[in-house]
Amino acid sequence: MGQLSADYLLTKLSEAKNHFERALDCKHTDFDDLYPYMIEHPQFFWYKRYVAWSELLTIVKLSSELEIDWKGQFSEKQAEYITSRVMSSRVLDEWFETNDSKEHVG
Repeated sequence: MGQLSADYLLTKLSEAKNHFERALDCKHTDFDDLYPYMIEHPQFFWYKRYVAWSELLTIVKLSSELEIDWKGQFSEKQAEYITSRVMSSRVLDEWFETNDSKEHVG
């Protein structure tokens, strides 16, 4: 794989991480623009986080298949969450704490 392709995928990974973190923080993402009617839905933020998590897992999967080291953009604990693939309440509650960013939490 050429360096340009690896750099491209790592950029996409960084964007997906940012998207997930914005969803966790209830900040605006592309999802809000795609489904504006859902903002009224009580499950909106759950869906938004699920979509962002799925995007992150997809890019991580592609990176792994192409043997690109994706873990460097995450804390050790975040990498464990991603590897286990399940978006649990623990992931939602502890994502920022494991990244030395407690000021972002609730």
